[in-house]
Formats: sequence, structure tokens, C-alpha cells
Amino acid sequence: MKEAKSELRKIVAFSEKEHQVFIENKKEEIVAFHLQNNPFYRQLVGSKNSKNWNDLPVLNKQNLQKPLSERLSKGYSIKNSYINKTSGSSGDPFIFAKDKYSHAMTWASNIYRFGWYGIDFNSSYQARFYGIPMDFIGNKKERFKDLLSNRFRFSIFDLSDDVLEGFLKHFRTKKFDYINGYTSSIVLFAKFLQKRNIILSAICPTLKVCMVTSEMLFEDDKILLEKQFGIPIVNEYGASELDLIAFQSRSFGTDVEWLVNSETLFVEILDDNNQVVPNGTSGRIVITSLFNKAHPFIRYDIGDIGILDEKSTLKKPILQKLIGRTNDVAILPSGKKSPGLTFYYVTKSFIEDDGNVKEFIIKQTKIDSFEIEYVSETNLNLAQIQKIKKAIELYLEPGLNFKFTRKETLERSNRGKLKQFKSML
Repeated sequence: MKEAKSELRKIVAFSEKEHQVFIENKKEEIVAFHLQNNPFYRQLVGSKNSKNWNDLPVLNKQNLQKPLSERLSKGYSIKNSYINKTSGSSGDPFIFAKDKYSHAMTWASNIYRFGWYGIDFNSSYQARFYGIPMDFIGNKKERFKDLLSNRFRFSIFDLSDDVLEGFLKHFRTKKFDYINGYTSSIVLFAKFLQKRNIILSAICPTLKVCMVTSEMLFEDDKILLEKQFGIPIVNEYGASELDLIAFQSRSFGTDVEWLVNSETLFVEILDDNNQVVPNGTSGRIVITSLFNKAHPFIRYDIGDIGILDEKSTLKKPILQKLIGRTNDVAILPSGKKSPGLTFYYVTKSFIEDDGNVKEFIIKQTKIDSFEIEYVSETNLNLAQIQKIKKAIELYLEPGLNFKFTRKETLERSNRGKLKQFKSML
């Protein structure tokens, strides 16, 4: 860790020109290493010109769904590497490896960015909104890790009012420094506070900041969180197999920049033909891990769609917008393709007016049919449903069929994530 922190400090201090040299050298170095030491990557590249970066293959998650032993570099094993599994939120989970120095660089990057908000991983007390294994051994193991990591976990599998009341008691009695966890769960807690007219920082004055992760944070949800928590809200974007990908530099005021990690990662935005798109244009987010020698993540398609800001530079890339996952696209009868988030924006603007609906998900069941599952205190009325349908016709196209189903709870992944749009086609 000491060596990793020292190297990160040097990288951060580079000028724009020095950073460009650093990136080009690290790209060349990591490709050369894996071509020489990783049979899996060598086979993937094949006869392509490895000297030309744009000729290198784009790695996808399906490529990686084979035994880890077949993907490890020479000299690396399960015993001498950090091993973990992706969440599978894209539908393609796999086991991955990082060498220990690469893993240390990931932690150095985390420590650096959280430090922007006065958070010290060694001493700051975390309120953690995450899932937890339900089996006895897995549960105890995770609780023990929480103890060592100076964090208290709020399990998010049950978010009923009685359970949230229990959450509130902990904030009254514990000196939390920051909140970290899944967006949808933290937003639900904020809505609970809103109903009770409670500002969280008033009952837990030690709170400094809230970091939300793993799910989309919408602007009106951010405003709600800032109001009910009374602290800055930071939007984090990361991937367990890589690193923190982007982290907001500021939270209060209008000058909010979602800074991309350019110290341990190289991020590209590509079109469907694997060509780099101009800044300001949407495309597939493709990432290279510059330090991981145990396992190749070179031009790795993470499965998300995003836009880099036009004023981005190589040293300071800015993520203007994260649009969603590449598999979260609705195909409509006219042939039009629409990101699943379109439905979320449209319905959200109407059905949350009175605070009745707590959360919802949208499923495409047929080319012209969608089901909206929602959790609410009372059923949606006919007027609300008609408003939603009119908005969908305006933003998408007419002739679509919608079924509204009220639920007690919504289906989450085994880690507690809420997938807001899902195509069943």
C-alpha cells in the first residue's frame, strides 16, 4: 500500500504532457506483458497488429466466462492474487483476479478520492447500505469484515417502514461519518425521512457526506437526498473487476464534475464498430486496467453506455452522462431503439408527485407490451395511469400496451441491487 500510494501521488502530480506519456507507456507495457505471459489474451489477439491500439480486440464479458485458471497470466494463481466475482448486474457474472499491487493501486485510488470529502478509511465510521449473505457462515464473515473495516451494515433486503425506523435509531445513537451504498435503498430511506419531516444531519451531526453507487442517481433523487440528509451527495461509478471509474469532485452548487479515474484506468467511448467517438457523443464504455498483470482487462467493454464531456482531456476526462447498460434497451414495434431509462424518466415525473409510489421497475414482456411493477401505499388511479400513457406516447411512440402491478416488494438481485428496467425479449 505504501508503494501504491507513493506511485499514485506521482501520477496525480503529472502535467498534461507527462500524463500523456505515462498513459501511452502503460498501454504499451500492459499489452506487451499479457501477449508474452497470458495465453488467453494472446489467443484473443491472434494475428491482429498489436502495435496499433485500435486494432486490438474489444474484450467482452462473454469472453471471460470460462474457468479463471484459463485466464490467469503466468506466475499468478488463486493463492497469490486477489480473487472476486462480479455482481452479475449485467446478466454475465464471472470470477476475476487482480495481482496484489494492482489491488493496492485500487485501494490507493479509493482512499485518494474519498479523501476529497474528509473521509479516512482507517478512522471514519461508515453507515453501509448493502446486501449481505443470508447463510450463517457468509453472514458472520461479512459482519466480521464490517467490524474490521469500521462500518455498520444496514441490510437492504427488507425496507419496510418498521425496519427503516430501526435504521433511524442507529443514526440517533451512532457517530457515523459517512453513508455508502446502493442508490435505490438510500433514496427509499430519504423518502421515509421526508414523510417524518426529519433531517438526518440534525439527529446525526457527525455525518459529512453520502456516496451512492451501483445504480443510477437521478437529479430529483439527488435533490431529495441533499434536503433530507443535509450533507453533500456524491455519485460514484465503479466496477469490482476494475476500480472506481468516476467520482464526483463536488456536490453542492452547480459546478459538479464527474471525474474519470485516469490514474489506474484508460477509458474510451466506442461506437458499434469499435471506433472512438468524439467527446460529447454517446457510445459504449470500454476500459483498460493499466496495472493488472494477473488478468487482462484491455479494451474491456463493461456493458455501459456513456458520454465524455467535450472539455475532457487525457489527464482530466469528465463523464458527462452515464446512460445505462447496453442490454437495457427497449426495441419498439416501429423498429426504434430506446434506452430503458427513458421509461424511468417518463413515469418518474408523474407517479411520484404525491409521494404515494415508493419505487418501481419496468419490464418489456413483448415488442409492444410493458409491465410496470410498483410499491405504493395505495393503487395508482386511472388519472395517473392516463398521464403516464400520454407521456410515453409523446416520448416514445403510440400503440404500446402497459400493465400496472402493485407489489409489496420488488425483486432485487442477491446482492440487493434494484434493476430498474429489464427486457424479457
